[in-house]
Amino acid sequence: MEIVTAHGPAGITLDEVDDPAFLLVLTHGSNGGVEAPDLLAVRAVALALGGAVARVMQPFRVAGRRAPGPAAKQDEAWLEIVKLLRDRCGAVPLVQGGRSNGARVACRTARAAGAAGVIALAFPLRPPRNPEKSRVDELRSAGVEVLVVNGDRDPFGVPDPADAAEVVVLPGERHELAKDPDAVGAAAEPWLRRWSGTR
Repeated sequence: MEIVTAHGPAGITLDEVDDPAFLLVLTHGSNGGVEAPDLLAVRAVALALGGAVARVMQPFRVAGRRAPGPAAKQDEAWLEIVKLLRDRCGAVPLVQGGRSNGARVACRTARAAGAAGVIALAFPLRPPRNPEKSRVDELRSAGVEVLVVNGDRDPFGVPDPADAAEVVVLPGERHELAKDPDAVGAAAEPWLRRWSGTR
């Protein structure tokens, strides 16, 4: 499925279900795709809980670029995509998330998108080449509860527990969160369950 935004087309992989409990919209990092192991693990958990899941390949990646460009344009395109997906899936709770750069987008746009919560995988707190530059304000200003799942060996660092509703730190994982994707899904499961109606 393709959605054309003001900043180019986006690719959507949509798992629809009858009468979804919630809509989970996930996206990739700067140089990644929607088949990342951590994204697939969270997708599987959401589907098992009765959610519809959309994995979004953002316009900059569809165009073959590795860098997302200006955050304002990236966020505008994201909000266009989410609106169309919400229209398609009906009036159900929206949970949005992503890994790395995608987690930043999900946090920055949560309030404007009307999200009920955010799942931030491998949130890139501090660029390794510029460690004095923190992105913690993006977490703190999301306007909704955020679940962060990071590895304890992530070179981008790990957010402080006070900076999000919950911070899960997975031992032995780096930024890719690829060593044990099931652990990523397990961390997301209680978070998603609150919107599934199966507490």
